[in-house]
Amino acid sequence: MAEKAPKKILIVDDEEDVLTYLSNILRRADYQVISAEKGSEAVDLAIHELPDLIILDIVLPGDIDGGDVASILSEKPSTADIPIIFLTALMRKDEEKKLGKSGRHYMMAKPVTQEELLKTINKALIG
Repeated sequence: MAEKAPKKILIVDDEEDVLTYLSNILRRADYQVISAEKGSEAVDLAIHELPDLIILDIVLPGDIDGGDVASILSEKPSTADIPIIFLTALMRKDEEKKLGKSGRHYMMAKPVTQEELLKTINKALIG
């Protein structure tokens, strides 16, 4: 019986320490990880790599922020159904509980624990 390929997750964040932290958590949980630091790079990677899930910071450098990335990807048939977890420092934990889930997308406040992250990823991938 063939082994099931690991789910691919695209992490988009402009902070190197956040990318490293999240990548380590996901690799230990047997996910394939790709990453980007800018919105335009995230759009290109999502289109070419077709990840199973995107973890997306809202505030990104350059002219394309996380909201723009999500909007662009939602307009393309190949990427429209990829669930997104918005991970941002612009929201408090109590706001996270109110906003939680919107369609196929989730909102999480930074900092996030390994347990919180993996639980939300599981929910997002199950749909």
